[in-house]
Amino acid sequence: MTTRRLMLFLAVPLLAFGALAAGVFYMPMGFADDDHIRARELSQRGEILSLEKISERAKAVRPGKLIDIDLERKRELWIYEVELLDDQGRVWEMKLDARNGELLKLEQDD
Repeated sequence: MTTRRLMLFLAVPLLAFGALAAGVFYMPMGFADDDHIRARELSQRGEILSLEKISERAKAVRPGKLIDIDLERKRELWIYEVELLDDQGRVWEMKLDARNGELLKLEQDD
């Protein structure tokens, strides 16, 4: 096998793997951006509560510092998943109905 053939034999799989890895690592960032835009659009149309109102609701359930808020669709329902750190250092996860802020689930995260 010539040196050129050997280089091509090794380079093509490495390039393919590199392109695949770059796509995998790039996609989650794009999805997060889309979620933020989708949440803003839904809130502006009045279909869901704003992040500020959900933050207030979450802190009324468990006072503390917000760590993360995600919006997801489950069947026909928009749900905010909120993670909150309380004064004792415990992390709480709650799920709130995005339309009205109703608490659907509350549990201490491990």
